[in-house]
Amino acid sequence: MKTILLKNRPKGKPSVSDFEFVENDSPLDIKDGELLLDTTYVSVDPYLRGRMSDAKSYVPPFELNKPVHSGIVAKVIASKHKEFNNGDYLAGMLNWSTQQVSNGEGLTKVDGEKAPLSTYLGILGMTGLTAYLGLTEIGKPKKGETLVVSGAAGAVGSVVGQIGKILGLRVIGIAGSDEKVDMLKSKFGFDEGINYNTTEDMTAAIAKAAPNGVDVYFDNVGGPISDAVLFNINHFARMIICGAISVYNNTELPKSVSVQPFLVKNSALMQGFIVSNYSEKFPEAMKHLSTWLAEGKLTYSETVVEGFENIPQAFIDLFDGKNKGKMIVKI
Repeated sequence: MKTILLKNRPKGKPSVSDFEFVENDSPLDIKDGELLLDTTYVSVDPYLRGRMSDAKSYVPPFELNKPVHSGIVAKVIASKHKEFNNGDYLAGMLNWSTQQVSNGEGLTKVDGEKAPLSTYLGILGMTGLTAYLGLTEIGKPKKGETLVVSGAAGAVGSVVGQIGKILGLRVIGIAGSDEKVDMLKSKFGFDEGINYNTTEDMTAAIAKAAPNGVDVYFDNVGGPISDAVLFNINHFARMIICGAISVYNNTELPKSVSVQPFLVKNSALMQGFIVSNYSEKFPEAMKHLSTWLAEGKLTYSETVVEGFENIPQAFIDLFDGKNKGKMIVKI
């Protein structure tokens, strides 16, 4: 059994040296009410960076010299639990270990015949729930409005844009390469795309792509891109703050425009959220997501890295935009 521990709290961008691989050859035994799990897929996500620091946040930080954990799909290889059988696949928050013992708490059965197992970490998991609930609960989109999505080629952003189209919005995506912009339009149905790496004036580019202004902004990145959106918001605009990957590795406080004048002048709303705020609406959201996926109205993109030993590097690669859609490690 191999396990990945958090060795150091990263300073700036994480490195592989911040993690430690440990190996234990002792067999794992299970007691009544427990399961032995074999890890199949591991989700790596930008929010994990926040848990690697010891700053106050909405969840406790990872402990040093203890396993890192994230969303995982695992196979039951031995069971003394009345609700789960050998061969079941389960999804939930688990340790970065090749095998582990669990009491089943927080784990849900997933069906690989209804959808690929990896989707339960993406479009049919927290990724899809975050996209749907953030957009609908805070964005409150109305048909004909304009939606701008930053980090649009990422796991959440690509789903947000598609849901926007299903709900009748004009959708503009911001991404980091021409290839990603092309994918937004050809695969995910976005109306327009902007490559922030080759655009000198983002404020002007957003104004051109959104001639009627921005009604809803789904923010995954923060920083200068989000500053540029502020200059284009309409009266009563709603800004959904899901993430800020552009500043997660900053070692100094970033300089940014003051948002208050924009919010006051436009009577606009800016609200941050975490998906668990809306946990009571998970079943309703999952019903929509699974139906749209089955009907072909939703699609997804995955970047799949193979090998347990590559989990830390796959996580680090998120901050260089090396993923298209959901970044997943296959064990």
